[in-house]
This record gives sequence, C-alpha cells and structure tokens, in this order.
Amino acid sequence: MSRKIFVTTALPYANAPFHIGHFMEYIQADIWVRFQRQQGHKVHFVCADDTHGAPIMLQADKQGIAPAQLVAKVTADRAGDLPKFGISFDHWYTTHSPENVELAHEIYKKLKANKLITSREIEQFYDPVKGMFLADRYIKGDCPKCGAKDQYGDSCEVCGAVYSPTELKNPYSAITGAAPILKKSEHFFFKLSDKRCAKFLNEWVEATPLQSEVKNKLAEWLGDGGKNLNDWDISRDAPYFGIEIPDAPGKYFYVWLDAPVGYLASLKNYFETGKAKANGEPRSFDDFLADDSVEQFHFIGKDIIYFHTLFWPAMLHFAGRKVPNNVFVHGFIGFSGEKMSKSRGTGVSPQEYLKHGLNPEWLRYYIAAKLNDKVEDLDFNPDDFVARVNSDLIGKYVNIASRSAGFISKKFDGKLTKPQLPADIAKEFTAAAAEIAAYYDGREFGKAIRKIMALADLANQYVDANKPWELAKRVGRDAELHTVCSTCISMFRDLTVYLAPVLPQLAANAGELFNFNPNDWKALAKSLPVGHEIKQYKHLMTRIDPKQMDALLEPALEAGKEHAKAAAKPEGKGSESEVIPANSDFALVAPEVPKPIVIQPISETISIDDFGRIDLRVAKILDAELVIEAEKLLKLTLDLGVETRTVFAGIRSAYNPKDLVGRLTVTVANLAPRKMRFGESQGMVLAAGDGTGIYLLSPDSGAVPGMRIK
Repeated sequence: MSRKIFVTTALPYANAPFHIGHFMEYIQADIWVRFQRQQGHKVHFVCADDTHGAPIMLQADKQGIAPAQLVAKVTADRAGDLPKFGISFDHWYTTHSPENVELAHEIYKKLKANKLITSREIEQFYDPVKGMFLADRYIKGDCPKCGAKDQYGDSCEVCGAVYSPTELKNPYSAITGAAPILKKSEHFFFKLSDKRCAKFLNEWVEATPLQSEVKNKLAEWLGDGGKNLNDWDISRDAPYFGIEIPDAPGKYFYVWLDAPVGYLASLKNYFETGKAKANGEPRSFDDFLADDSVEQFHFIGKDIIYFHTLFWPAMLHFAGRKVPNNVFVHGFIGFSGEKMSKSRGTGVSPQEYLKHGLNPEWLRYYIAAKLNDKVEDLDFNPDDFVARVNSDLIGKYVNIASRSAGFISKKFDGKLTKPQLPADIAKEFTAAAAEIAAYYDGREFGKAIRKIMALADLANQYVDANKPWELAKRVGRDAELHTVCSTCISMFRDLTVYLAPVLPQLAANAGELFNFNPNDWKALAKSLPVGHEIKQYKHLMTRIDPKQMDALLEPALEAGKEHAKAAAKPEGKGSESEVIPANSDFALVAPEVPKPIVIQPISETISIDDFGRIDLRVAKILDAELVIEAEKLLKLTLDLGVETRTVFAGIRSAYNPKDLVGRLTVTVANLAPRKMRFGESQGMVLAAGDGTGIYLLSPDSGAVPGMRIK
C-alpha cells in the first residue's frame, strides 16, 4: 500500500554558507526519501532557511544592510549547492514569509485560547547604547568565582564555574562594550509545565517509535509527573528581526517558536505554488494535513532534541494540528577525530570540495557507509575516505560492469542472453532485497552498504572464477562468454538499484547505459530478458586521486595556522568578532596552535579549618547532555555513592557529552544548590584551566563514588 509522507530536515540558520554538518543531515534524509520513492510511496520533501533572530539582525547591522537583505544574500549564495549533491527537495522556502506569519499567529492564538500562554515580568541586562536586551552570549565580564576576565554570561572557561549573567563582575556588552543595566520587561511563556502538556507528551512518546537514546532522555525530562518541564520564554523585545506577536506591539516571537512553524509554512507555499499538484497531490494544504494517514517525519541533529520532542509536538497538539510520526536524530560529524567548530572556522566546505573536482557522490557514499539509526557521532577521515571509495565503488561495484560490458557490445551486438547465476550466489541475491530494504527503511545505511558490498564481492568472485577476458580468446566459447557477461550485467543491475538512493547520478548513468530503470525496486524480482540491449560501455566513475585531497587540504592547513595566529591576538571589549560568526566559507583546517599557558598568582592563604569546610567527593558521571539554552554548559548527572546529583558545568567547549559518561571526577558536594533558569545545579565539578583549555580533574584508579578527598 502506497504511503503519503511529509519529510523535513532542520532549518539551517541563514548567516553563512552550508557546511558539512548540513550536508550530512541532508544526505541522510535524501537517501531515506529516495528509498521510499523507490517503493512507490508518495513523498513531499521540504525545508526552508531559518532567517530570524538577534544574530541575523546584528550581523546585518555590522554589514550596514537590512536583515532581509542579508538573508536574501546568503540564500542566493547557497541556492545552487543542494542539487550539486543530489539533494532531492521538492521545495525550499524561508521563514521570513507571509505563510510563516499567518501560521505562527494562528498557532499562538490557539495556544492562548487553550490557556497555555502566560506572561510575567523578568529582569535582564540591557545595552543602553544598542538599545536592546542582551542574551547571555552577548554579555561578558570577570568571573565571580576566580576573577578571570572576559568570560561569558553563563559560565567561566577558566575555572568552570556556572553562574547567572547578573553575577559577573564588571559586566559589559559584547556588542558595544557598554556597561549593561538591569531592566524589567514583560515576557510571554508557553506553559510547558502545565500538567496537560506532560500527559500528552508521555502519551506521544509511548506511541512513537523514537530512538532508544531519545526516549531515555525524554523519560528524564518527563519523569516525576513532568516536574522537570519548565515554561518556555517565547518572546523577545524590540529591536528584533522576527515575527511580531499579534496582540503585543513591540514584542516578537523568539526565533525558536517560528522556526519549526517554518516546516508548515514551506509545505503551505509548496501547495500554493502548484508544486504539490505537479508532484501528484491534488488536495489543498489543509486537506493534506487533515488526512490521518499522512505521515510526518523530521530529521534533526542531537543538539535540538529538546525543541523537537517537547515544545514542537506540544505546540502542534494543543493548536489542533498533526503531530510528528517520528523525529529521527543523528549525531555530529568530526574531522580526523577533531571536533568541527563553526566559531573556530574549522569544518569541511562543500563549496571547496566541489572546486577541487571531487565527485559529490563520493561524499554521499562515504557518509552513508558510516550512518546508522543511533544518535552517534561520525568522523570524516581523509585517508579512510579515499580508501573506501576507491575500494568499494571502483574496485568492487564499477569493476563488475567494466570487465564484462565491452564483450557484449563487441561480440553480441549489445544484446544479452539469459543470465545463469550459480545457486549459492542466486540465493544470496534473491534474499538480499528484503534485508536491504529493511536497512534503508530503518536508516541503517551502513548495514545496507555492507550488505551491498558483500553482494559485489560475490559478483567479483564470479567474474574471477569465469575470467571473461580469457573466454573471449578461446575458439568455440562464445556462448559461455555471452552467458557469463550477461550474468555480470544482471548482478550489476541489481547492485545499481540497491545503490540508487545513495548514488542517484551514478545509478542514472548506469541505467541509461544498460537500459533499465534504477529506481524500479520491483524489477529486482525479474531478470533482464533475453535480447535486452545495452549501449557501448563508457566509464562510470573514476578513482579519487590522492592529489585531489592534498589540493583540498593544503590551503586549509595554512588557513588553520592563520586562524590560530588571529585567535591569539588580544581583542578589546565588545569585539563583535567574538560574538557574531563571519559570513565566510568553511575549510578543513588543522587544530589550532595552543596559546601559551598563563599561570595565575597563588590566592590568599586560608586556614586548615577553611579547607575542612569544603566537602570534596569522588563522583561518577552517569550521564552528560547539552544544555540548549546555554552555549557553554553541559548538564551532568553524578553518582556520589549515596545519592545522585545534577550539576551544570561550563565544560561544553572541551568535552563531548558521550565521552564523559562513566568517568570519575571530583565534585564540591556541600556547595549550596544554585537555581538556574534551566534547572538547579547541586554542586560543582573541579577542572583546571587558564582560558586556553579546560581539564576536568579525575581521581586515581581505585577510587569509588562517594569517597571523600582529604
């Protein structure tokens, strides 16, 4: 039975060109979408630019243009990148659109009618020069704990202390350098803490086949009757680039409210422009979403789980709209074991990749081979990339056609005879279709690739065993040669259909050359018929030349050195380069050259009694997760032997949360709990640092959780 599917990827922020992190997600979603289309399902695949928020506004100010102009410029610059990598979106739109205004207003009004919108006065820092309230990222000052200068408004990179912006000493605006003032303002909140939300979300999680890692995280947030759910601040004060709240002049929706609504806005525009009808969907936008059989799926990164599995489903449900059938979450991508960082200028540039003549389908294949259905990070390793592509795609897959097709054209007028697979190989090929289909449908792309390459190995064993190049030299062996080569083309056809979701252009070229439809999965049940005609063989894909990778990497290594030098130069208060990422391309770069270590003076002498009042304990990190609302923090769950604690630590820049789980560290166990807007911090973990790095302290082996440090 044909399915009706609506698919999106996370909306990329419109402040810079696409980077490899975007394309990993687009490639993952595109492979899944292409496979569903192969099965005869109707898929509507849409996305949009995420265009609103303070960073866009400030970057536009910096460039002396209007925010809408900046957004249009970025969108135009990256418009051609998607089709070059075979990404098959049906429609791409923008959140700066009349459809998004209409839908955001409608959803807000329905939430308000359901008594899920409330307002209250809050106090926060205000830049009197810029005339705007400041988010934590735009406030810097001296750490209230260790006195380190130029620390951000949520945590210290030197001592790891966590605090509120109002606790900073000598605070200043990172935008203008001005001393901020405390100012009150009315803010609007979505009442996620309402018991109705907890009840609905628990039911939705139970009914939805989310990944186990996501379900476990949601169980923490939704546990204890939903007491861990906090109301969500959905408003910002002018000046702000965004959608004005309909009944509150001068107030704007926080970008994270209107951004996911952009999924629906893009779909609505897709219908209104007639593209949906051209894609076989005659109904209207409203009728389509009112159909209970329509399935809605979102592909996202692990850093935005909170928004997509709590706020988004709750918003949709209480606004009377369809909720997601699933949210597919993936990890991050790194480079040779190093973290890719936008703020440091490190990453993989899709644009530079293409400039150096690298085939985009090589990248699609490499990423697919590493992807699974888990929330796991993957690594781009240049040497592995070259070896895997050359070995699998050229040495195994293309090799089957190149060693057999020429004989069909030269000796048999380009016509096939009946293929005759050995029984053991025939059994493997026949059984593979269902197995590979299940892997694709379950987003186990790495397993699908391994199975396909195992079939390619069998096909090559058949070629090596029958040696068509030797049969061609022997008199009276033409019939055998014809059968062997036809059998090779038949196996190659099957492999091409299996690889088509990953390698759409290569599959299309192979289909054109050998006269079959690579997107017809059902055709796998039948062999190519006797007399089937193929064209004169042309080479389908070249190997990666290591010099191509060298050409890509060498300039990037130099760029990394220059970036490190620039990063080492001191900047004055309010330097916008610290806050607003430049609208520049990404490159593969070397790790930064470390800054000289600065040892701070020894603090004033304390007595043994003073030290004795500090209860230091060994703690085991049971869990670690990103804190969406704070860019520097990780939320740690600690085992202290007799109890567990939640601690917010400013170590996000130095550690991957997954790598911390199971590690022993040291915590201040008798530190008074600190109430923060995203939860209560019940202690402090100890780390060393001088502003250039953070080093979490760990006890020696043999220590156990709860041991006191003396």
